[in-house]
Amino acid sequence: MSGFSSEERAAPFTLEYRVFLKNEKGQYISPFHDIPIYAEKIATKDPLNPIKQDVKKGKLRYVANLFPYKGYIWNYGAIPQTWEDPGHSDKHTGCCGDNDPIDVCEIGSKVCARGEIIRVKVLGILAMIDEGETDWKVIAINVDDPDAANYNDISDVERLKPGYLEATVDWFRRYKVPDGKPENEFAFNAEFKGKDFAIDIINSTHDYWKALVTKKTDGKGISCMNTTVSESPFKCDPDAAKAIVDAALMTDETISNVPILILGNKIDRTDAISEEKLREIFGLYGQTTGKGNVSLKELNARPMEVFMCSVLKRQGYGEGFRWLSQYID
Repeated sequence: MSGFSSEERAAPFTLEYRVFLKNEKGQYISPFHDIPIYAEKIATKDPLNPIKQDVKKGKLRYVANLFPYKGYIWNYGAIPQTWEDPGHSDKHTGCCGDNDPIDVCEIGSKVCARGEIIRVKVLGILAMIDEGETDWKVIAINVDDPDAANYNDISDVERLKPGYLEATVDWFRRYKVPDGKPENEFAFNAEFKGKDFAIDIINSTHDYWKALVTKKTDGKGISCMNTTVSESPFKCDPDAAKAIVDAALMTDETISNVPILILGNKIDRTDAISEEKLREIFGLYGQTTGKGNVSLKELNARPMEVFMCSVLKRQGYGEGFRWLSQYID
């Protein structure tokens, strides 16, 4: 979907990894709240809802290779501006929502990149019950897929991809079993509902989202910060969004006590920015804790400091690493 881009922060497959989304102006946005409801793990509780590595009990979580499948068997994502309300008991499943945007399984031929935003054609829906919570799975196809014109309803998937829907049910039924959990259950005897039914469900979850983002219902810990929803009390300006992204690693609870050494490289170049400018760009004034020997007992915050250096001339970074070493057991 043109106009949007993504930006990765930290290394993939780590607790700190995040993918932030940007609009056509290069401004940070929330993929949960700021992308119009064209059908697209969003971190629903993080400001601006970046995509992050899934975590369970403080440990990285991965999808098991469930025989005979190898990971996901579709492009797996979510529809923005939807929310499965945990305070609402669904009339079809008898269970409350799972507190997430509604999930999408995109069945086209292209393997999408992490954080990629696409437009899809809705084909049908599966009503999964995951540990007692309603967890709808929309079946859709990328509108730009070469075969998209041949798919207009769930019956077309049955006809053109025989066995694919059965495999989808089997995958969702058993994918948590390797973690020691029971098989998932389904409403409607695990039968897929068609396009019209799916669109009705999407529209209802969009209504729940509107109540969420306008503070008319309890968000259950969901971050509703956004940059575009005019009637939302959580709307922020682009500068505030950028500050959140820049501070993301500093506010990650999983590394809240980890010292941070910031190295400003290339001071050998005439066009290198100054230490003062680096501090201004990253909003570090009042955040750093001193370049001397300062014990952890004297600090009320994590150790953080800036050291300017030149790797080319072997200058500066030694001082930074010596500073860091005092906080490493």
